[in-house]
Amino acid sequence: MLWVARFKELPLALRVLFLASFVNRAGMFVFPLLAVYLVRGKDLSPGEAGLLISIGSTGLLVGSLLSGPLCDLKGRRTALLSALILNAAGYLGLALLDGAPWTYAALLFVALVGMGMFSPASNTLVADLTTPEQRPFAYTISYVGNNLGMGVGPLLGGVAAAYSYHVMFAGNIFAGLLCAAMITLWVPRDRRKTDATSRTDKTRSGPLGHRHVLLLVLVSFFYVVPLIGLEYALPLAVTTVLHDSAGLVGAVYTINSVVVVSLGLLMEKHIRGRGTKALLLVAGLLWTLGLAVIVFGFSLPALLLSTVVWTLGEIIVSVVVPTYVADHVDESRVGSFMALNGFVLGLARLVVPVGLGVLWTADGYRPVFVTLLIAPLVGMAAFSVLRIRPPAALKPTAEPEPKAAPANT
Repeated sequence: MLWVARFKELPLALRVLFLASFVNRAGMFVFPLLAVYLVRGKDLSPGEAGLLISIGSTGLLVGSLLSGPLCDLKGRRTALLSALILNAAGYLGLALLDGAPWTYAALLFVALVGMGMFSPASNTLVADLTTPEQRPFAYTISYVGNNLGMGVGPLLGGVAAAYSYHVMFAGNIFAGLLCAAMITLWVPRDRRKTDATSRTDKTRSGPLGHRHVLLLVLVSFFYVVPLIGLEYALPLAVTTVLHDSAGLVGAVYTINSVVVVSLGLLMEKHIRGRGTKALLLVAGLLWTLGLAVIVFGFSLPALLLSTVVWTLGEIIVSVVVPTYVADHVDESRVGSFMALNGFVLGLARLVVPVGLGVLWTADGYRPVFVTLLIAPLVGMAAFSVLRIRPPAALKPTAEPEPKAAPANT
């Protein structure tokens, strides 16, 4: 298969990183079942559990912010290892400590700081070790592997939790430490460029340089809003509006994972060499069409069909945004911009469910889905006027200067 050959062409460190990321995602037993653990294992009320999880989840934002400076100051490998160790330490404390409720929030905060640090550091390492031509494929492989792991993890976690919560935590911690060992053995320390060109680029960019990259990452928030919003709204819609079984919620996530795994690499072939603005507008159109199916034909089949459509938009954004950052940001600042991309996702996780919850309580489910439909339309409008530079591989090369005519002798 062609993609296997292309995968083998990637550096060994990246192939190990992708495997470690899959193992890490597949080993995330705790987070999807955390509310159940706090209610049944720690005898908290559902309200207390929700509050503690919300407080602890601010660790995702802090981890995203810390990832960039740590990548730049101490190196990408150090950031990855720190992320995994913090995550394992926080979950170890949650598993063993029997204290006041605030201690659970503090330990969850530590664990999620680690979770928030890992993805930006991983994306930064991909940027370091790939050529511009390889990056869309590398980010696609990373995204497909992560989604495959996320599809496996909750299933394994549910089996482990049914046996023992301690087994659930032990599995999560073991997976994280296994990934740390793999990265220690096969991912080298950073090799920084110190040539004159790199120094010149960094000086020219200035402290507020790369404005076009900054704006692109910030505007991508409008494509993240529906992704996080659907995580909140779909389970409620299935169980309280359509009055179907909660088990059908799993079908939505299964469809999402199947589309990512089966079509991700196929879509990468069409993404390759395309303009960034065109791809982002196509992604917004797919998000809009998927959400329009829900708004104008609200039913269980509509929800399932919608998932197929908007997942295609999700794939494009998840590949295009980190690729654009890697192509256009100075090496010394890639980590900070990847961290900003992670921060946008963490911010959406923090504010979107709260805002939609208030809207649902006040006016019902329909305004919630209309709001989610509006978000990608706003994103498309912003991207259409945003100045977006061409991919590095498509940048026109300067024509060679004509040679001077030989002097007459």
